[in-house]
Amino acid sequence: MTDDEISVADNIRVCANAADQVQCHARVLVDAYGDIRTNATPAGLGAATLRSFYGITSNGSTATTVAIVDSNGYPNALRDVQMYRSTFGLPTIVKCAVGGARPCLAVVNQTGGTSLPATDVGWDQETALDLDMVSAMCPNCNILLVQGTSATFANLATAMGTAASNTAATGARAVAVSNSYGGGEAGSTSFAAAYLPSGVAVTASSGDSGNAAGPQFPASATNATQTVIAVGGTSVHVGSSPRETVWSGAGSGCSTVYARASWQPANATAKCAKRAYADISAVADPNTGVAVYAPTSATASSFQVFGGTSVASPLIAGIIGSIGSATTAKAIYAASNSGDNFDVTSGTNGTCGSPLCTAGVGWDGPTGLGTPIGPGEL
Repeated sequence: MTDDEISVADNIRVCANAADQVQCHARVLVDAYGDIRTNATPAGLGAATLRSFYGITSNGSTATTVAIVDSNGYPNALRDVQMYRSTFGLPTIVKCAVGGARPCLAVVNQTGGTSLPATDVGWDQETALDLDMVSAMCPNCNILLVQGTSATFANLATAMGTAASNTAATGARAVAVSNSYGGGEAGSTSFAAAYLPSGVAVTASSGDSGNAAGPQFPASATNATQTVIAVGGTSVHVGSSPRETVWSGAGSGCSTVYARASWQPANATAKCAKRAYADISAVADPNTGVAVYAPTSATASSFQVFGGTSVASPLIAGIIGSIGSATTAKAIYAASNSGDNFDVTSGTNGTCGSPLCTAGVGWDGPTGLGTPIGPGEL
């Protein structure tokens, strides 16, 4: 089955983190024995289908950089993303070099150096997903991959700061940074500033355990002038109506720490005195998942089918890259009246009712303002 929906129910989370670490939000399809389903040829939604479905026509520019923050080293990152891109007919990507060919991939550690951290197959799978989704939505963009030493908020916040400020690795500051992980809000205020840089769009996945997980940072982060763009998740039904419904695992929440954003609509704040999220959404259901070329071990890789809001966050960051300029959550809310989004109105991710758990007309927690059907929404 190629570049299409599949109908297998079993999936697992790819990152097995220690108790003091954050959780990546990628999920992968497995067989009846719990083993990852590998495919000699791609299964799931491919690059062309994703671009068509979300109305993306621009390939972006080789002058534009999109950054990704993940944990641990991934020594085969370039090899694997090259396989994804060649399979789906996307422009070749090379290792970044001063004055070299573009588009290119630069891989640095959390402080911008070239000594990379120890590898972890689960986080490598997460990173492969992120690289492939940015590639799909902005094939001409350069990609900056910043690898945290480990999956603690302290290390990932340091990596986020590097991702938002580094200009040397690809020759330009990133217009968007994707973060496909999260954890509880306790103690998060120490790290929030790193996720709220001026002039850079920051996306974060909303979670993969529905509303039950509680508020997730960095998706909930906000300050007086901006918020992280919290990205929720949908089930995609290509060629059917409705085209998208809520993915039951999509995270949503009402922050206990971060203040309400003044530009959020009234129904977002009726049941939430503080920051409510998600803001926007994209495909996340593993059972309508995406094709990814990802590791199965420290040395081997294959095509697999991934889901989780870890799909949606880099996909949205890639769309921002294809536009070529940063945006903000506030601007996305202002643009939502333009008709360039699909309002997801059916499905739920929990028992807290409308609008925080159950989709309806306008904003709702699992899908925010809906999904892009053209770049004008962002």
